[in-house]
Amino acid sequence: MMNRPLILASKSPRRSQLLREAGFEFTVAGFDTNEDFAQDMPPFEVAPMLAQRKARAGAHLLQHDEIILAADSTVVIDNIILNKPEDYNDAFRMIRLLSGKKHSVVTGVCLLDKHQEKVFSGITHVWFDELTDAEIDYYITTCQPYDKAGAYGAQEWIGHCKINKIEGTYQNVMGLPVDLVYKYLMELNRSFRLRSTSGFS
Repeated sequence: MMNRPLILASKSPRRSQLLREAGFEFTVAGFDTNEDFAQDMPPFEVAPMLAQRKARAGAHLLQHDEIILAADSTVVIDNIILNKPEDYNDAFRMIRLLSGKKHSVVTGVCLLDKHQEKVFSGITHVWFDELTDAEIDYYITTCQPYDKAGAYGAQEWIGHCKINKIEGTYQNVMGLPVDLVYKYLMELNRSFRLRSTSGFS
């Protein structure tokens, strides 16, 4: 479907898994970027901004027809962003905040080639059942969710046992809105073919 080199600017094993399952071949090249953002920035705009920053950090890899794919996920509840937890107590605080409530997972994506840049977001609303302190402790101790925004992974125990409803795609909660990624990669591929057949590069 697409014969252009795809570079995933993320070391996330979950994003690699989702791309592979969607049939894409790609290489991985993660970049260290500053993930700070203005505290007055609207919460739903943070993830796409950070994804764009990550993609641009890898722009030097664009030599010919490569496409860079970068992504960033945030968990938003009551207009507050929950980042990756610093430690056990921080993870406990986050999950206690999510318990019995609705929150949103925003995954921002940036697709970048030598001619175009496309920035977009997948948004999924997630409802948790109530969790007891013992259940929160069990999850954190067992799954060690310190590398995950909001201190949880939907593919782990907490997702199997405590998510009772979602609006949007499950893949987006895992870290990548695969439906949108596919749509916009195909658009970039079509525009590349049009440039090639018209003599532009």
